[in-house]
Amino acid sequence: MDQIDRQMPFSHNGSTLWPCMLDPFAPLSHIDGYLKDFLESRRLAPLLREALVYSLLAPGKRLRPVLCWHACEALGTGVGVTGQDSLPAGGAVELIHCFSLIHDDLPALDNDDLRRGRPTLHKHAGEAMAILAADLAHALAFVLISERCPAELVPQMVTELAAATEAMIVGQVYDTLGGVEGTSLEVQAEKIHANKTGALIRASCRLGILSACGAGHIQEERQKLELERITRYADALGLIFQITDDLLDVEQTSEHVGKKTGKDAAAGKVTYPVVFGVEGSRREIAKHVDLAIQAIAPWGESGKALEVICQQMSRRTK
Repeated sequence: MDQIDRQMPFSHNGSTLWPCMLDPFAPLSHIDGYLKDFLESRRLAPLLREALVYSLLAPGKRLRPVLCWHACEALGTGVGVTGQDSLPAGGAVELIHCFSLIHDDLPALDNDDLRRGRPTLHKHAGEAMAILAADLAHALAFVLISERCPAELVPQMVTELAAATEAMIVGQVYDTLGGVEGTSLEVQAEKIHANKTGALIRASCRLGILSACGAGHIQEERQKLELERITRYADALGLIFQITDDLLDVEQTSEHVGKKTGKDAAAGKVTYPVVFGVEGSRREIAKHVDLAIQAIAPWGESGKALEVICQQMSRRTK
């Protein structure tokens, strides 16, 4: 994929596919450039800016803004909407994701020294700066939406992102401190994952749809239908992502993954491998891949990039 010319379309079975259809992460340079420009537009203390850039623009997939981009394009096909229209919303979700990772790595929570193969921010810049940079990322996410998203959709988008952030924090409490409701381990595992990881993935996809609706002036009735469709896809994808993450923690080395592995079992966490076993977890992934693809089937080729992401996430090794 690294050899693909991202500027030229390809012919496949008689139809034309743009590179993002073959490599759904092709928009990464646009997303990183947008986030970099946004940070440079803010009047920040230099050390604070440096700390946030270190975490926000660290090497990574940028899965959430990429999902926002492709959800926007899937709905926007034919009405003049492109992935560029999703950048404010996708950037906001990535800022919330960054905030969560910085806090997650702190000694009081998961106490991790590595993130994506590099020292975590509190190891790089100290705990005080890490906490403050994470706080800033949280605030800037809502600044980005309020200043750069379609004015008529800002209240709905802010509510969407705030609800996802709340659910993510609830999931983190369940995962780290316990107290999850539900009598069976199966119910507990799904509830933890649906909140901790699934909430932001759901918001990414839904905000992509809302971005398309705002840019393409799509009517409310269709908006509701498409939000329901993308939500089914996103909920399945969120579980796929986290179950795969659980398997990586069991099966891969820290050197390969770029962060400490084996810590879930050591902490006695409720994970899918603990509840279903390794093979049972793989069956759960396959089941949710089918559910995700079925949800976006009506979009046809317009949703192809979302389908490819789903398949890639189910097979990832880091």
